[in-house]
Amino acid sequence: MNYSMICEARELEGWSAESEALSVYQALEKLTDGRRAQGKRYSLALALTCVLLAKMAGETTLQAITEWVRLRSGWLQQVLPGTRAQFPCAATYSKVLRRIDPEQVNQLLMDLLTRARANKRVKGEQEHVVLDGKTLRGTQSHLAEDQPKQHHMNLYEAKTGIVLKQRMVAEKAGEVTHMQDFLTPTLLTGRIISADALYTQKAFCQGVISAEGDYLLFVKGNQPTLLDDLRLFFREPPLDCLDWRVDEMADKGHGRRCHRLIQVSTERE
Repeated sequence: MNYSMICEARELEGWSAESEALSVYQALEKLTDGRRAQGKRYSLALALTCVLLAKMAGETTLQAITEWVRLRSGWLQQVLPGTRAQFPCAATYSKVLRRIDPEQVNQLLMDLLTRARANKRVKGEQEHVVLDGKTLRGTQSHLAEDQPKQHHMNLYEAKTGIVLKQRMVAEKAGEVTHMQDFLTPTLLTGRIISADALYTQKAFCQGVISAEGDYLLFVKGNQPTLLDDLRLFFREPPLDCLDWRVDEMADKGHGRRCHRLIQVSTERE
């Protein structure tokens, strides 16, 4: 599970320890519980909330998590609904963690953090988010040769690295099919999204604008006509062009020298 998402939530304005615990508990109530009803003493939401809160406090083992919860049992009984006089033992936490769907847990926590951060953002303040896809290939020799590749899409904040949404797709070409899942107001309102040339198309741009966001895209050979038009515009700008800006930077490091030149204009034909 991606515990760093909840650690990031601790810095959000208005999230006290009590609201933090209750918000996590309410989000985890939506999880599917794969355990049998027989012998089940603790709810899935309660057990996972205890694990996550202890992880946020820096505990790294199930024994340490159990002790951390025991020492705060009185406080947890006040802020979490449906608690008992006693809390789960380490073996119970282990069984719960083996039965949950990690992808479902991650998605619920990402949605929780996204809503909290969206409420905190100041109007007019923009954050940079990146939509990226990576193909995961098995590298271990014991895996079957015909094991299919897994392609992972994720939307994350460039500054913090916090993953806002993720999805596994069949292959790289499937990214475009699922891109609308990432173009929602909750994820994009007031944000600038960047993506590679695969997304440089009208449907993507319209989706971002509809979600009240802005976009920064690359143009490569997959859009030859647009690429030629841009090259012509920046090589021979119109005589009546009123907005033309140029900046450059030179630096050196890691055994090489870099020279960066950028030309920008807000005028479009």
